[in-house]
Amino acid sequence: MGNLLKVLTCTDLEQEPNFFLDFENAQPTEAEREVWGQVDGVLKDSEAILDELQAYKGAGQEIREAIQNPSDEALQEQAWAAVVPLVGKLKKFYEFSQRLEAALHSLLGALTSETYSDSTQHLEREQALAKQFAEILDFTLRFDELKMTNPAIQNDFSYYRRTLSRMRINNVPAELENEVNNELANRISLFYADATPMLKTLSDGTTKFVSENKNLPIENTTDCLSTMASVCKVMLETPEYRSRFINESTVSFCLRVMVGVIILYDYVHPVGAFAKSSKIDMKGCIKVLKDQPPNSVEGLLNALRYTTKHLNDESTNKTIKSMLQ
Repeated sequence: MGNLLKVLTCTDLEQEPNFFLDFENAQPTEAEREVWGQVDGVLKDSEAILDELQAYKGAGQEIREAIQNPSDEALQEQAWAAVVPLVGKLKKFYEFSQRLEAALHSLLGALTSETYSDSTQHLEREQALAKQFAEILDFTLRFDELKMTNPAIQNDFSYYRRTLSRMRINNVPAELENEVNNELANRISLFYADATPMLKTLSDGTTKFVSENKNLPIENTTDCLSTMASVCKVMLETPEYRSRFINESTVSFCLRVMVGVIILYDYVHPVGAFAKSSKIDMKGCIKVLKDQPPNSVEGLLNALRYTTKHLNDESTNKTIKSMLQ
């Protein structure tokens, strides 16, 4: 209770962490290697998942024709044949979200442990793990952005479920039934029903991590998130740090990571990221976003506007609200 009170009543932003987190080249130390290896096994599949999602076209035309001609068996079969492999992909994306959540738990376990006295030391000395945490957040925001602009995903899955239940009623065998049973279909359906499914997975996963590790002060987790947000902000607004980025894309990577940790913090912290007692300099973070070319950050500003939990609370500073309008 004392820890919770401490988190709730922390009123000022302490000295911001001031170090360069090498998102491009950080290599694991011997102490990091075990967790790093587990997480790397998951992350190496992330780009392929994004590529598949980007290429996902859906079976809209086949489904429309089948619905418009319900008595035409050939069209029903064509639609089913088009949807089945797509559902296999949707299942694969969902299963990847579960692997990602497990990877997140491993990283949080390491980055919030009592090995070091505070989150700044953790992130500075365990840079390879901090980089992997950042890569998970980067993947999450990119996945959700692609999913949000692809209505075919939910349409395909709804059609699959409707057709499957019709086939059951008529005792028609379905070759994919063994792969996606009813319970799994319910979970997949709930996953895609969310506007930002990967972010929800990470938010729920972080909340679960906190509740499962009751011996660990909640501030170990919230401080890890707020410190990561501060490190990203400081690197982006400090020319000497920013000039050390080798790749142009590291700036947008850093921006996505900053927004991702703000959203997680807003879900996990009892009063969220926008309250006066928040350890994240929200005005500073929003200013960094607004200092970028406008077209490049609108999606990230929208993520803060629409996927956070506490932005519209009474306690949220009016200046912050107006900055995000």
